[in-house]
Amino acid sequence: MGRALLRTINNTALDTALRRSGLRQLSSTGLRRDHIFRWTKVRIDAQTETHNAVTLVNGTYNDYSSLSLPSDVNVCPSRARILADWDALISLQRTILDQWKFRNQYDSDVTVWSPQGRLHQVEYAMEAVKLGSATVGLKSKTHAVLIALKRASSELSAHQKKIIPIDTHIGITIAGLTADARILSRYMRTECLNHKYSHDALLPVSRLITSLGNKMQVCTQRYDRRPYGVGLLVAGYDDQGPHVYQTCPSANYFDCKAMAVGSRSQSARTYLEKHLEEFSDCDTNELIKHGLRALRDTLPNEVELTTKNVSIGIVGNNTPFKVLDEEGTAQYLRMIEGEEKRGGQPDTTGQDPTPPQPPPSEDGPQDPIPAVAMETE
Repeated sequence: MGRALLRTINNTALDTALRRSGLRQLSSTGLRRDHIFRWTKVRIDAQTETHNAVTLVNGTYNDYSSLSLPSDVNVCPSRARILADWDALISLQRTILDQWKFRNQYDSDVTVWSPQGRLHQVEYAMEAVKLGSATVGLKSKTHAVLIALKRASSELSAHQKKIIPIDTHIGITIAGLTADARILSRYMRTECLNHKYSHDALLPVSRLITSLGNKMQVCTQRYDRRPYGVGLLVAGYDDQGPHVYQTCPSANYFDCKAMAVGSRSQSARTYLEKHLEEFSDCDTNELIKHGLRALRDTLPNEVELTTKNVSIGIVGNNTPFKVLDEEGTAQYLRMIEGEEKRGGQPDTTGQDPTPPQPPPSEDGPQDPIPAVAMETE
């Protein structure tokens, strides 16, 4: 990798310098390409992923400004133009090396393992989920509810759709890249239609989630794919009762009693944990009110829930999956109007807090530990 970088840096820098000087051939200046390679050799430390210095034949220079064209290189009168562009060549080298300095050599491909046994590209995709607007899913003994916070890219555009119906008994809500969610929702719809056509019955929710997890796992193991940058909350009802599943870009999926994902979702999860025992015996109205309260805790103090930025989806016993219209949403918003927020201080970073990092080890630099890496239990 170091040799390839060296070749790329020198070829790019040399071509740029020659182009700016108006030269077409190296032979016209008497300066050969091997001279450039010789006097601008870059030493890369593969372990620390940083460049130590620009090493010359006659010594090592830590200060780029001290570099100059060696005097023992015999050039023709065009030497003055090469000298004028030498600063540009060194500046270009410095820019490329500075970018390389902050690069992680284990995140170039999703198939590359780090020494700590992690896949960085998968973890980056999981960070994309935390940037999406918050969404909440919870269930009782008879129904499952999805509540999502919608965003608008500007005041001139409508709020983005966050709840997607899949079948008469399944719906999803998303946090992350909407384009990736469209692909996954189309796949889920196709699976439901194929099963209904073949068996004349609704596809069990657990089987659909298993199939979805297998599809997402392929993108974590092939170099020509990237992980889906979206997290889903799937609500459904079948002969086993109501279900709420969470899926991750790591292709893990979890059967949940209640869950919240997306930006500032930790406040919502705290609310859900405090009232978890109440959900199983709640009727539909109380279940939706709990979901709205949890979602409201993810908002900054100056923002309130409205019919424009909230979507509510419900499915259950003798209740096909449906997304409430603005009038139905307003009815539930009025039920919790005036109640005090129960969440903590707003998260100004827009992301979930991360646990404290361990002290650096003497064995060398360590990878940062994410809030959620690749849990398998």
